Amino acid sequence: MNNPRRRPLSLGYLRAFEAVARRLSFSDAAEELFVTQSAMSRQIKGLEDELGAPLFVRGTRHVELTQDGTQLLRSVEPFLARLDASVRQIREKRSRQRVSVSTFASFASLWLLPRIEAFQRQHPDIDIRVSAHDSLADLDDPELDLVLRYCSPAQAPPGAVRLFGETLTPAVSRQLMEQISHGSAPPLARPADLAQHTLAEEDDNKASTEYLSWRHWLAQQGVAALQPRRWLYLNFTYQQVQAALAGQGVALARVALVYEALARGELVEPFGLSGRTTSPYTYWLIEGTGGRSRPEVRQFCEWVEAQAALTRAAIGETGDDAIGPGEGD
Repeated sequence: MNNPRRRPLSLGYLRAFEAVARRLSFSDAAEELFVTQSAMSRQIKGLEDELGAPLFVRGTRHVELTQDGTQLLRSVEPFLARLDASVRQIREKRSRQRVSVSTFASFASLWLLPRIEAFQRQHPDIDIRVSAHDSLADLDDPELDLVLRYCSPAQAPPGAVRLFGETLTPAVSRQLMEQISHGSAPPLARPADLAQHTLAEEDDNKASTEYLSWRHWLAQQGVAALQPRRWLYLNFTYQQVQAALAGQGVALARVALVYEALARGELVEPFGLSGRTTSPYTYWLIEGTGGRSRPEVRQFCEWVEAQAALTRAAIGETGDDAIGPGEGD
């Protein structure tokens, strides 16, 4: 005989429960789901009967979750979100083509977005959705087609495609260099001269920050104890670049993200190539599980890889430098 405790719950019950739990109102939830308040109450009562436990404390003017209700909500919320994401993706496949990309804010601002227009000119029927945030994306997210990630080779998942490595260089605005040449700003000919300038520093606690910090660079240059005129702490790489472009200080810039600004003369490397240093961290392309068979995702991946090849050439990265996970000896 079937055990009633093992019977699966009705999806309608879960929809009703999630709406009431989110809004803490039976009437508001009923309005959201286009049912009557009495129908909503019956669904919640049916769910509570199925579970054998009350899910809400019903007051005269308020509704609160019980401990069991809170426990159920933790499971129901992500389940319904994933379900809705899958449904949206299925529906969108039958309309316009779309590629969803997740990356971190500075990479989106400095590298990806300035190039996307070229892809859209070549593929006007493909929409691009860029989600930029610093938290790691869930590769199993059905709405996510690919991730552009920054991590060490050991952290790159199987199948990750290496785009290019990390090279760092001090960078200032062209205007500041002109002021220096005219004697209206302190000199900046050797690392020790940084003591007279403002240094834009990345204010983050990620492991990669060790290699992105001025302290690491100064130690490599033999001036570890140097104190600048002042520090300017900023959360994101693109903010440091903006500060340098505005003449507010010296940024320790990621060459792969600013080489075009260097080529245009908007940014200048005061110490030239001798000021460049490398990091073990690398930029990667990682395909999500949802879009591998779709031609528009394949086209976008191929375009990103072609753009990455141009970046490798521009920053002087040789073939020996471009060894991905599982490659080489």
